[in-house]
Amino acid sequence: MTNVVIFMAALLLVLIVTTYFRAGSEGLSQAFRASGDTGLKFVPVLVIAILMMGFIEVLLPKQVVEHWLSDASGPRGIAIATLAGIATPAGSLVGLPLAAGLAKAGAGAAVIITYLVSFSLLSLIRLPIEVGILGPRLTAMRVLACLLLPPLAGLITLMIAPILRSFSNVSGP
Repeated sequence: MTNVVIFMAALLLVLIVTTYFRAGSEGLSQAFRASGDTGLKFVPVLVIAILMMGFIEVLLPKQVVEHWLSDASGPRGIAIATLAGIATPAGSLVGLPLAAGLAKAGAGAAVIITYLVSFSLLSLIRLPIEVGILGPRLTAMRVLACLLLPPLAGLITLMIAPILRSFSNVSGP
């Protein structure tokens, strides 16, 4: 997590310097105002998302997670994650906190990856607007083409997780 924060801070610094050299102090002022406006709109969503993660972690009993949502649950957990992703409203704003809460509660990587791919590609909430923009034929083709991707992502995760675990157990120089 620390590396991510360092990377993001470095990227922000590059953006600040670039903005200053291209648009001067007025550009910086405008960028900070725009960031503040966006931040004020997003803070409530962020607070709710963080609260959701904590409550999911506490409310899901470990036995339920181990039986239904661990990597040991295999196809059952992947099927549940696929259906849950399809049923998740509001896309990332709801899905990412749910995925984080499931991870903290002990859900397996394959289940979480399946869920993330499922709500990203198949969430029912997007279908009406997609039908309105793309039409029913293209929407149906996209949904059918994507239907197997969440379970496939989960199965691939089951296969690569042990390999990645073996890399993390190896101590570096």
